[in-house]
Formats: sequence, structure tokens, C-alpha cells
Amino acid sequence: QIVLRGSLHRSDTELSVPERRCDHKQAADLLVQLSSCLSIKPDVAEFGTVFTDHMLVIEWSLNEGWKAPLIKPFGDLSLHPACSSLHYDIVFFVFNKIIKSSSFMLFCLSAKRACLPAFDKSELLECIRRLIELDQDWVPHSDSASLYVRPTFISTEPSLGVKKPSQALLYVLLCQAGSYFNTNTETLSLWADPKNIRAWRGGTGDCKIGGNYGCSLFALYEAMNYGCQQVLWLYGDDNQITEGGTMNIFLHWINEDGDEELATPPLDGLILPGVTRQSILELTTGWGEFKVTERYLTMSQLCSALEQQRVKEMFGSGTAVTVCPIGRIVYMGEYIFNESIQTDHSFTNSQPFHSSWASNFPS
Repeated sequence: QIVLRGSLHRSDTELSVPERRCDHKQAADLLVQLSSCLSIKPDVAEFGTVFTDHMLVIEWSLNEGWKAPLIKPFGDLSLHPACSSLHYDIVFFVFNKIIKSSSFMLFCLSAKRACLPAFDKSELLECIRRLIELDQDWVPHSDSASLYVRPTFISTEPSLGVKKPSQALLYVLLCQAGSYFNTNTETLSLWADPKNIRAWRGGTGDCKIGGNYGCSLFALYEAMNYGCQQVLWLYGDDNQITEGGTMNIFLHWINEDGDEELATPPLDGLILPGVTRQSILELTTGWGEFKVTERYLTMSQLCSALEQQRVKEMFGSGTAVTVCPIGRIVYMGEYIFNESIQTDHSFTNSQPFHSSWASNFPS
């Protein structure tokens, strides 16, 4: 391995740089260990299964602060068996195809809720940029694929007991990302049942806490038993629509007042403040063609709109899926949404949408 400091250019010589405390968290302190064995890049990789040759790791401890950021060959982590992230789920992550400041707002919010230390977002962004620069040959040359960035932050506290961590590890992985859902259909099917709740007010539903995902698996596999790919999460006695699996939800419809509207649930602590969600709101508001609203939507409103044929389209958005039309919903064991009858995907298939998206938010 070749160790470099402050540079990503390969060298035939090893620069001897002592490891020191990095209290100021400067990207200028970045160390690089180049991999001596580069992986063969696949033509098509299943989402989240094949990773690039290098990863970024930054260690922190209460006594020493942040160590120098390190780009190293991709490999396994070594964790103490009592590591509190394993026992108490003190872990969170964010994911990005396009690194934007709003992604780091979510990163900082999640770190605060998990009682993990703050890291300067501009310095982290520079470290990630240099990781991508090093592994840039992995960027897919395809409109249907992209390079996926996964920053992850875990407690490495080596003791049992629910407490604020005294040690932590921030690391970043890169992988090629094609289609998120393993399906041959162009639309998604969702299963909705009020007995399952993803989040509640005052909880961590608006953070990328690992436990938000692990505890959703039971409902996900129940959805699959109904032939659906994801769960449409509901909340409250009125069955408010919140999220669809890992996606923010949008409804393009004629509302109760007869207005054409693109509506999505508000950021009230129950849902993630998705970057793609915000991008869609900004993009469509700029069109000025219909109302764009953050509002509560209930299953009774959706069912009534479907019966009256006021639904133009329903779709999900997210970093992994980008934008994905919803073709079917199973609610309380019955089909209430059928793509062949009541939707034409006029919004997500429209040329203005794709042209605007490509020019403003390229993959």
C-alpha cells in the first residue's frame, strides 16, 4: 500500500506521515492508502452489492477527538463484540447520488438524535469528493445508473449499557446503483394496513436511524405475501399517508375543490426530508402549471378520489428510486388502485419533467 497525504496522485514512494489528532477535522489532513489490487468492474450490478476499491474512514474518541480522515482499500471493519451500535442500534446513514447541502442537514440531524459527535459538513464533503475522484472509473456511463454514496456513522463504544458513545466511526462507501427494485414492472405496488406504524411524532421518523429500517422488515414481508413490493405507511385514526417503503409519496390529482394539485405529506417529524422530494417541489412549483402543496392526505381522501376518477397519478421519490410511479395499492386486503384503469403516468412520463430533471438534477 502507498500512503499519501493531501494528494490523490499515485506515487512510487511512501510518504511517512505520523498519525495525529485531527481536532479541526480538516480535509487537508486526509491520508490515502491506495489499493494494490483493483476490482474488476461489472457491467450491471445489483443495487448495493458491488463496491468501489476504496472507502473513507474517520475515527473519533471523546479523549482524542477526530483523527485524520483516511481513504483506504475497501475492506471489513473490526468491531468489539460489545460495540454499542450492535447492541443498541446507535447507527445512522444517509445516501446520495447527488451530494447536496440538504443531504448534510439530514446527516447532522441524525447525528444529533443518535448522540454522535458533529463533523464539519464542508470538510466531509471535500473528503467524499476526493474519494469519488480516486474511484471515478466506477462512475457508470449510463442514464439508468449512477454512483451511489453511502456515509454511515456508528458508535464503536466497546462496552455494554445504554449511554452516549465515547468512541465513534464515520465511514463512506461507494457503489454502482442501477434499479433499486428487483422487478420487471415499470410501476410499484404498495400494501397499506393501519396495524403497522413506521413512525410517530416525537420519534426518529425524520432521521436516517438504522432501527427505522430493521423494524420494518416484518411488514415488508407481509406486503410481499399480497404481491406487493413495499409498504404504504399510515398514521393516526384517520389513516394519514406518510411514506411508501423508503420513498416520499406524491399524489397528482384533482383535489376536493376541483383544482389540479401535486400534493405530498408535510415535514412534521413523521417522514424523511428527502432531497429528491424537495427537488420535485422546487421543480414543479417553478412550472406554475398546477398547485404544489405540502398537506396531509388520508386513505379516505384517496379512496374517494379514485372512485370519482380524480387521481391522475401517484408516485414515490427517493435517492435510490429517483421517481417511481405507483400502479397498485392493496388496502385492508382489497385492491383500490389499478394502473390499467385509472392512471396514465402523465406526470412522471412527461417530456417536461424528464427534461427539467435531467438539466437541474443530473444522475
